[in-house]
Amino acid sequence: MEMNRERVRSVVVDGGRGLGLAVVSLGGSLVLFVLVVVSLALIPAGVGLITTPWVLAGVRVQADRRRVFAAEWCGVRIPAAYRAVPDGAMPWTRTFRMLGDPATWRDLRWLPVDMIAGFVTALLPAVLVFYPLEGFALAFGLWRVFTDGTYVGWWYGFVPVSGQGSALLAGLLGVGILVASYFLAPALLRFHFLLTRAVLAPGSGELAERVRVLTETRRDAVDSSAAELRRIERDLHDGAQARLVAMGMDLGTIEALMEKNPAKARELLARARQSSAEALGELRDLVRGIHPPVLAERGLADAVRALALRMPVPTEVGAELDGGRADAPVESAAYFAVSEVLTNAVKHSGADRIWVDLRYSAGALRISVTDNGTGGAVVGAGSGLSGVERRLGTFDGVLAVSSPAGGPTMVTMEIPCVLS
Repeated sequence: MEMNRERVRSVVVDGGRGLGLAVVSLGGSLVLFVLVVVSLALIPAGVGLITTPWVLAGVRVQADRRRVFAAEWCGVRIPAAYRAVPDGAMPWTRTFRMLGDPATWRDLRWLPVDMIAGFVTALLPAVLVFYPLEGFALAFGLWRVFTDGTYVGWWYGFVPVSGQGSALLAGLLGVGILVASYFLAPALLRFHFLLTRAVLAPGSGELAERVRVLTETRRDAVDSSAAELRRIERDLHDGAQARLVAMGMDLGTIEALMEKNPAKARELLARARQSSAEALGELRDLVRGIHPPVLAERGLADAVRALALRMPVPTEVGAELDGGRADAPVESAAYFAVSEVLTNAVKHSGADRIWVDLRYSAGALRISVTDNGTGGAVVGAGSGLSGVERRLGTFDGVLAVSSPAGGPTMVTMEIPCVLS
């Protein structure tokens, strides 16, 4: 019984989602298609060089939103393989870079498909779920609004409604459609996203592009690892190692003064004890910077909570990971990505509140960090977010930033993975 109720709820939700997708497919894709055609036509006049990047960015937002819905609602993953555009590029450079990207032309081919076939396939589950309500209303007396019983005043599907008897037939047809929705609505919604994937997903001919992206991320990972090793070596040399050397010298002096000047020896002994405590603290900080013990012992959620407690700005952490854990390299990348984003928020946003949300859905770890600061965060131009993007790229992860002037700022990270 509980399973049946859950299935009914899922069918109703799918019907509502299908209705919303139908509106977005017809209205949103139609408007974007017209804007793209007009903007491309204005390129020879120069105006299109300015408007085209903005319009194409809107198309990408529409496509990316559909990718998110496909993954979250039906588990259909649609990879995005957009080529990077240099930060600060002039409008005409951005225009031709984006037009030279095969992913852009897949998006443009998808728009007419989405506003016709996408609209129909999204509308079908909504019709199956909600159209029976009209048949029930006719059976319960709504037919009197359309006829006095002497002529056909309304058609419900293929049933001509001319009185109470035919209205009851309309109600029976509504029951049949409702039963069909129980079995077909989820499958039809999934078919909508499969159709979307067939148009938006990169083809086998783009294998070379995929190899190029993997080569770049591998190079970034190697460079990051080398920089991390240099940082560890520098911290050891300038910190704990120097303190340990000084402590060894103090101990040698203490040994020589034990009999001649016990008071001075006790003073140096206290200083050596203090140096050992400071060296131990520095070593702990260094280990935490390599791989925090709490991350290894208790997992990502508790590690991020511990990180939040050390923040000078009040930070709330919410986590829904179903008790599972990702592979250690993925958890480490996610932890340090969150650490970098929180550090940026504390340093640059002027926020007095930060929220962190960790969730696992549709085969991906999704992390969002939101602050109520002044906004204006961007990826690139030497910002810390560029390093986060490179770190996530090693695991096929993606980074999205929403930071309008005046705030708030939301940084969303997604890493494909499997929880154990």
